[in-house]
Amino acid sequence: MEEAAYKRVLLKLSGEFLLGSKPFGIDTDVLGYIADEIRSIMDMGIEIGIVIGGGNIYRGVEVSSRGIDRASADNMGMLATVMNSIAMESSFERVGIPVRVLCAVEMKRVVEFFIREKAIKYLADKKVVIFAGGTGNPFFTTDTAASLRALEIKADIILKATKVDGVYDMDPVVHKDAVKFRRISYNEVLSRNLRVMDATAISLCRDNNLPVIVFNLGKEGNIKNAVCGKDVGTIVGAEP
Repeated sequence: MEEAAYKRVLLKLSGEFLLGSKPFGIDTDVLGYIADEIRSIMDMGIEIGIVIGGGNIYRGVEVSSRGIDRASADNMGMLATVMNSIAMESSFERVGIPVRVLCAVEMKRVVEFFIREKAIKYLADKKVVIFAGGTGNPFFTTDTAASLRALEIKADIILKATKVDGVYDMDPVVHKDAVKFRRISYNEVLSRNLRVMDATAISLCRDNNLPVIVFNLGKEGNIKNAVCGKDVGTIVGAEP
């Protein structure tokens, strides 16, 4: 069996990834694919937390630009992350993956409220913990929520799942001559404004020396490859 380089990880998923081939909502085939990828590292004894965005259903920043108050729009976006988290929980349960959803916004009859000690206990019991509701506050992205939760549960690394195979100096979809970084520092990400994660999220990681691997989730086996320390995507970390 391959040896894991990390014991506890935080996987950050964008809501857009859940779209799959759909223009809106959730593609259940994508949920099944993610469940299979997660199972492959659970079998290695890895403890896994997950933060999911809500952009496939609702994006607060975009809606606020069209006349809805930003705080209200962000609160609506938090609810979208809860919907995605419940969908993923159901998908995991269907294939026998033990899972709990903990939410930063209290809604007792739907999901459990986030308590740090409870999250750590669930992880130690080898349950996947899905963190819903962002940080529980408007004006913060789910990237920031991922950094915050990763630090709270003492994760070894953040796995930032995307549709591209790492961090580039330019958008590789638009610029065919874009150059990929194998490793890049937090400060360079911020100074170049590369939008790997938002500035608050990257700053949290930098200040607490929490590395981030940016990789392509669409390639089968990449979560396991990342956890095993293989050359997958781009590592964002301290200065070399």
